[in-house]
Amino acid sequence: MEKLAIAEVVSITPIGLGARVCIDLIDELDALEGMLVGNTGNGYLSVLSENRSTATYPPRVFRLNGGAIHHYIYLGEGKTAYLSELKAGLEIPIWSNDGVRKIAIGRVKVEKRSFLRVVCRVEGTNQEVSATLQEADSVHVRTADGEAKPVLELKAGDRLFCYPDQPGRHLGEKIEEEIEEY
Repeated sequence: MEKLAIAEVVSITPIGLGARVCIDLIDELDALEGMLVGNTGNGYLSVLSENRSTATYPPRVFRLNGGAIHHYIYLGEGKTAYLSELKAGLEIPIWSNDGVRKIAIGRVKVEKRSFLRVVCRVEGTNQEVSATLQEADSVHVRTADGEAKPVLELKAGDRLFCYPDQPGRHLGEKIEEEIEEY
């Protein structure tokens, strides 16, 4: 299993409406299970399942809110896919404090929603990891202490789990190239 790292939140910025991707799986998820998504190949944040009640949403024990349609999802072993490429039947890795398991997708749902851009810096480096997440109380990320934190409550200085990576992909496969993403 790939080793996750810690990233410190640098900024959270509202950036408007866009296409949000929900991934409904064919099995139940624990509240601290999730997927790794990000804006670039520099790395990915741990976004948790919607398996909790909030002020505006009942729990969806099968759902992952992946954020913006352009996101990469980290599939493990150096591979990624765009959220826009995910289809029913594809197995994706589900990450937890205890490890990783694979679950097949039952459906993918795309809807217009408001977004926040969350920018973090991997501890001990200058590497930036970011994600464009729905501005909703149902969206939670995994903190450095292994707990869930609502995106709406994030602030600069918060510490989150991430998977640092290096950009350079062709059809989801890692390649060596000179590339700059931000």
